[in-house]
Parts: sequence; C-alpha cells; structure tokens
Amino acid sequence: MNPPAESLLKYDHPVLIGKGRPLKVGPQQVRGQSTPVPPPPKSKPTSTDTTKQEILNAILPPREWTEGTELWMQQVSSAPPIITDVIHLKELLDTKLPPRQASQTGICSVRRELHSQCFDELIRQLTINCAESGLLLSRVRDESRMNIAAYQTLYESSAAFGMRKALQSEQGKVDMEKKITDLDNEKLELKKKLNELKCQHDANEKRDTERRQIEEKKLVEEIQVLKRSNLQLKVTFQGFIPQKYIFPLHLFLWWMWL
Repeated sequence: MNPPAESLLKYDHPVLIGKGRPLKVGPQQVRGQSTPVPPPPKSKPTSTDTTKQEILNAILPPREWTEGTELWMQQVSSAPPIITDVIHLKELLDTKLPPRQASQTGICSVRRELHSQCFDELIRQLTINCAESGLLLSRVRDESRMNIAAYQTLYESSAAFGMRKALQSEQGKVDMEKKITDLDNEKLELKKKLNELKCQHDANEKRDTERRQIEEKKLVEEIQVLKRSNLQLKVTFQGFIPQKYIFPLHLFLWWMWL
C-alpha cells in the first residue's frame, strides 16, 4: 500500500513499527508525506508532553500503512503552533482548492474534505495550547460530522423517495392516458349509437306522420262518402214522406235524441 497523500493536518515523521503486521487504517489516515523517513533523534519526553500526545492521539488518531512487509505509523505533530502556522495553513488551503476543482458554492465533497482537514489542524493547534478547548472543539467537530452524515442519509432517502414517486407518477400518467383513450373511444361509440338512434327516430317519426296523413285522408274520404250517402238518403226519405209530416217528424227525432 502506498503511503497516505499530503494533508493539511500536520504530522510527525513516520515511524517504522514492525514488519508483516496487518494494516489498521484509522479515521485520520487520509493524507501524509510521500516518502517515510526515519524520525530525527528527540529528547526524552516529559509527562506533560506524553499527556498532550495521548490527548492528540485520542482526538486525531495516528494513521498506519504498509510498504511491502513494513508497517509504518505517523502521529499528529505535538509541536507548539505559532502565528505563521495559521497563516501558512490559510495559504495552503487556498492553494489546494483550485487544483482539485473544488466548487465555490453549493455542496462539494472536495471543498468539505479540505476544510475538514483545516479544522482538524486548528483543533491540533488549540489542543496543544489548551487540551480542554481541543477536546470541546473535537466534540463540536464530531457533532457537525454526525449532522452532515444524517443530512446525507436524509438526502439519499429523499432522493430515492422522489424517484419512486416519479416512477409512480409516470406509471399513473401512462394509465391515465390509456383511460383517456378508452373514454374517447367509448365517446365515439356512444356518438355513433346516438346518431343511429336519431336516424331511427326520424325515420319512425316520418313513417308515423305519413301513416297518420293516410289515415286522416281515409277518414276524410269516409266522411265525404257518409255525407253523400246521408244526403241521398235524406232526399229519398223526403220523397216518400208528405211535406206536412216532415217538421213533426224532425221534432220527434229531436226529442228521441234528447
């Protein structure tokens, strides 16, 4: 495995800790020097330095990697920070953003990673000066990372939910279009049936009108025939009965009719 890449977090020189051991990658094993070199000789650490280093290792765990059969470890630096370290950190952050094509706005994983490294370096510097402040700031860092992870999970769930709803709406759209097509076809069939019923109604009405006219004509002709027959019978009847009996006979018939 290649050594970790360069990081904004300041580390000590890598140390060879063994051979043939399995690799253990800590949370901070993300950046490092390109080539491990033996550490320079150091003076015997005091109890205070040991305590600070333990706190730093708890907040920012050392990173390990293998080269062939050699296992190397690199701890965060416990060197006291100076004002130039902060200025150099800012310049280094501004220098690394453009080459990695970090977006200036919106969500950008590259920009977030570099700022996270910068924040870890600030925690390291503050922990060396005041361990309690470093521990509190690391707690704020962990809370922020937990919130970001929760937001990312929520976003992924929302995106999946939105995709499912989009697919459902697309399927619903297809079903609705099919239903509209079926209703249009049914509408055309009903219109066709309505036109047929109208034609049938018009034909029946025309046939009834013609039949009624024929029957009326027949009745008129029968009435005319009956009137002519009545007139002939009246003339014949008046020829057989004397004139003086006609008026009393009319009165009798009128009385019988009443």
